[in-house]
Amino acid sequence: MDVILISGISGSGKSVALNVLEDAGYFCVDNLPPSLLPELIDTLERESQQTVAIAMDSRSAHLLTTVPATIEKLRQAGHTVRILFLTASTESLVARFSETRRSHPLSHRMGIDAYASIHLTLTECIDEEREILATIQASAHVIDTTDLNANQLRKWVKEFIQIQHVPLTLMFESFAFKRGVPLDADLVFDVRMIPNPHYNLALRPLTGRDEPVIEFLDGQPMAQDMYQDILQFLRKWIPAFKADNRSYLTVAIGCTGGQHRSVYMVEKLTQQFLTTEQVLIRHRRLH
Repeated sequence: MDVILISGISGSGKSVALNVLEDAGYFCVDNLPPSLLPELIDTLERESQQTVAIAMDSRSAHLLTTVPATIEKLRQAGHTVRILFLTASTESLVARFSETRRSHPLSHRMGIDAYASIHLTLTECIDEEREILATIQASAHVIDTTDLNANQLRKWVKEFIQIQHVPLTLMFESFAFKRGVPLDADLVFDVRMIPNPHYNLALRPLTGRDEPVIEFLDGQPMAQDMYQDILQFLRKWIPAFKADNRSYLTVAIGCTGGQHRSVYMVEKLTQQFLTTEQVLIRHRRLH
């Protein structure tokens, strides 16, 4: 059975992801207590259900410690288990809760001080939730939804569904430093020192996918040196990530606006790994 566990920080878009999976034919369950996961899988297997998506989050906080062991048992039983984790910046989450006027799932839990009579603030709830879910996030494919709209999130979730289950999925992601480093990045490379096509009026409206920009950057020795250095680094260390049983590795490459240099570098590097690794591409600023 293909089992996808959806988790993440409240307000980061888990309901959107679950709806995508339901539309794709997955049997979906929201807020399932982790202790019931093996029983649910056994029941669905007897009913010949091949795909299932289950949302687990901080609403079952006191039970989440059992999740890693349960996942391992399911895999030993022959099931494919993948974890999708959604997150966002605290500022973005606070704004979303303000817009929806909904309370955080942890807002009714008391503070750390047993004698305190006040509830946690929204920011404290988000910080505590990050700690509660840190173990799950460590073994998951992470999507930072800070500056994504719903359509882009749906697209990225669909791409996640389609990837095969392999020892390591390598994801290249371009981003704009002026909007902050994405939270889903494992490795971050800064290419802002490369000559910027933005200052060429003919290239300014184009992107790193367009041939004139590619030709411009192909002719920059600094760009080619940076490309070779990143390529050699990844070729050397990807085997170590595999040996460490990493399922996902996100390589984020940033420039100032996320339109030219970072996009060019992501596209160029991707071509080197398409035949040897399972690869995903994301351009955060092109959507």
